[in-house]
Amino acid sequence: QVQLVESGGGLVQAGDSLRLSCAASGRTFSSMGWFRQAPGKEREFVATISWSVSRTYYADSVKGRFTISKDNAKNTMSLQMNSLKPEDTAVYYCAAQLYGITTKHVGAYDYWGQGTQVTVSS
Repeated sequence: QVQLVESGGGLVQAGDSLRLSCAASGRTFSSMGWFRQAPGKEREFVATISWSVSRTYYADSVKGRFTISKDNAKNTMSLQMNSLKPEDTAVYYCAAQLYGITTKHVGAYDYWGQGTQVTVSS
């Protein structure tokens, strides 16, 4: 049974940093990524990493501030978020893609975590 479990969310002030982690169990994947959803908005892509060659992609809104990484041995993925802004406030979801090229499209991901709340106050 595949499980994705996120951790590390919380309440911080603008300019602070936060690190999210996602522990995957059950199998390995072609790619894993982070998405977020703010109240009243659609779920949007944040970052993704390919499991074999560690190729990374970022949304323009987080490029230069967020860093995605993985630990193959532990089957975990992390998102280091620096210089956080109030507009980063959302529920952050870990997602895993079974097959195919690394992509930012929500529909391509097969498994999802339960989400972790990140709130950035101004």
